[in-house]
Amino acid sequence: MFFHNRQVYSFAYLNRSFRSPSYNGKVEFVLRDYRPEDFAVLWSIDQRCFVPGIAYSRRELAIYIRRRGSFTIVAEEACAQSKSSSPIAGFIVAEANRGVGHIISIDVLPASRRLGLGSKLLLAAENRLRALECRSVILETAVDNTSALGFYKRHQYSVLKVSPRYYSNGVDALVLGKSLNSQEAARQKG
Repeated sequence: MFFHNRQVYSFAYLNRSFRSPSYNGKVEFVLRDYRPEDFAVLWSIDQRCFVPGIAYSRRELAIYIRRRGSFTIVAEEACAQSKSSSPIAGFIVAEANRGVGHIISIDVLPASRRLGLGSKLLLAAENRLRALECRSVILETAVDNTSALGFYKRHQYSVLKVSPRYYSNGVDALVLGKSLNSQEAARQKG
């Protein structure tokens, strides 16, 4: 169950595991909702995933996670090898606002990339946004982040506009968007 804005939502994909192929065999991940004790690890992951000026400060990330209408989904390795390190491999922060979803951040540790984890996180967020009656979703990414642009293109996001000097380091952002209506989602799966 997911508790958000005093409403209860049930999402079948949470607390489910999935396997991703890798050169070392199968890696199993579990998606679950954010817990407050995750914050330090999530902030650390964000700092590793993005350059200064694009990575969030502690305060910014905390605000986005707690923002009204937002939710955070965390991905953990199902069988973490070391008890001394966190099993969290990535996360996504998104929000729903008046029928439009917004992907605020999607972060996957370098060692867990190319395993399908980012796709699973994005799909989980899109499904939750649909359940919250969002008809579309938007996000921003730096114009020079070619790997992110390729990732979003594979997931049928289109460029809507350019936001000049969007990031604090002066880099422009591309605003990308996607329809979340069920007919289009069914076509993309098929």
